Amino acid sequence: MMKKLTPLFVLGLLGGSLFAQTIVSTSPENKKVILEEFTGIHCVYCPEGHAIAQALQDNNPGEVFLVNIHVGGYAAPSGGEPDFRTPYGTAIVNQTGLIGYPAGTVNRLNFPGLEQGAAGTTAMSRGQWGTAAGQILAESSYVNVGVEADIDVQTNEITIHVEGYYTGNSPEGTNLLNVALLQNNTKGPQTGGNAGNDYNHMHRLVEMITGQWGQEIATTTASTFVDETFTYPIPSDYNGVPVELADLEVVAFITETQQNIASGSGAYPTYSGITTANDVNVRFIEDIAENCSGTITPSVNIQNLGQDPITSLDIEYSVNGGASQTLSWTGNIMSLQSETVELNEVTFPLQSTNTVVVTVPNDDNNTNNDASYDFDIALESTSTVTMTLSTDGYGSEVRWNVMDASGATIYSGGPYGNNLTITENFTLPEDCYVFNLIDTYGDGGGAVNLTDSDGTIIYVTSGTYGSGESTNFSTNGVLSVGSNEFESVSIYPNPASTVLNIRNAENASIEVYNLLGQVLYTKSNISMEEQVEVSQLITGTYFVKITNGDAVMTSKFVKN
Repeated sequence: MMKKLTPLFVLGLLGGSLFAQTIVSTSPENKKVILEEFTGIHCVYCPEGHAIAQALQDNNPGEVFLVNIHVGGYAAPSGGEPDFRTPYGTAIVNQTGLIGYPAGTVNRLNFPGLEQGAAGTTAMSRGQWGTAAGQILAESSYVNVGVEADIDVQTNEITIHVEGYYTGNSPEGTNLLNVALLQNNTKGPQTGGNAGNDYNHMHRLVEMITGQWGQEIATTTASTFVDETFTYPIPSDYNGVPVELADLEVVAFITETQQNIASGSGAYPTYSGITTANDVNVRFIEDIAENCSGTITPSVNIQNLGQDPITSLDIEYSVNGGASQTLSWTGNIMSLQSETVELNEVTFPLQSTNTVVVTVPNDDNNTNNDASYDFDIALESTSTVTMTLSTDGYGSEVRWNVMDASGATIYSGGPYGNNLTITENFTLPEDCYVFNLIDTYGDGGGAVNLTDSDGTIIYVTSGTYGSGESTNFSTNGVLSVGSNEFESVSIYPNPASTVLNIRNAENASIEVYNLLGQVLYTKSNISMEEQVEVSQLITGTYFVKITNGDAVMTSKFVKN
């Protein structure tokens, strides 16, 4: 929640700011543009709107400020997509008369003949923003606005200092001061834009520091000086989307009512409290899907909380307490910036729940030098799988495929007609598979379910899968094949009562372990036809790992 310092509303030209000097001009100026763009991750033409707005700002530096508000049905996430919405967007958009996306308002004013909807409304289509902005930039303003901000990285608090100076009289006896906190450079999904899930979302509204409609300014006549300072504790995330301190932005503006922005300004924060020279923060390990291959390529997000740039780093990692791997990374991460680093592929003995741990060397602060992530073993199915897919009124947007462990597409389908039900049967040999469901428009479709011949549900959705979802599964107990070295290897019978036979793995080493990863049996240089005694094992699920040089195979078997 916001913690506001005592406000300082001062008539005349008195000081009192917590910052070093007056930041607002006391000379008459023209208005500055506040362009609020209403957008969403499933809006096809919104990237075109973003580009128009960005060009408008780039061509008028220091005069145009952008606030992107994710709101409405196109902003609704599904299938694990990020939620960029705020508690403020709906009320703001409801006063605009918007009838389609993308839309925008320039200073929340009506521009006759440029309205997207009814006469007198404020929402405009993207092709009108430049015309409206040009009109505003040519008009004189009765109030000037200045803003600056600083983030203390030790306390994670932002201090925002706003000043206003009235060079004339407002037509309203009271005005409202609004302070918006934005975040830039957020990678995420976007229909359109040709970037998939790596679209770069800019000027994204995350918080209104002064609440929905702002804080009252009680005196609005010429020579009034407004001096206001706020402190706000920055959370680690908004709606589960991580906050990047280095990407925050502040826009402040003064409105006559809840509409009619008189003028405004913006600033990028400075940063204080960086007390260490070298501080690598292992922020998080990116999500890892349920696994059946016994092989992953993890990615870790590294942040620089020190003063010096990070140019090289030895990143150590392991899975389930196995052998430690090291990636010698080189690059350039400046202070407060972060980078996601893809580590090398690692093979490991699968357990019901698996843990990957990432560690970096000692530095000036060792409290943030490691992170861990847990992921489960993938669902096991029979070799016969049935897909039932229902289309909605836009069946042409639906695609799907089934891919094996090598990445080859085994089955695929779509596009389809509207409001149909499609049933497909798959015969899947022993392997690991991924089922991919895709919607080209990005708003999901009809219900889909994937079940095996035993009735096990592999995947199910009511249709809210956004641009798409994926699920991993295995068939007939096979969990991983790490090399062509094992193409002729067979393990039988499965289930096994007394003896498990391993054929065609001569000179390899084997390990038998349980679901907890505890090794129960090992042997090196096995024979062409190796027999492993399993009668002493209790009934349950086990794994056998076969290693021959760099080649690794892991397979599940059941003791009955």
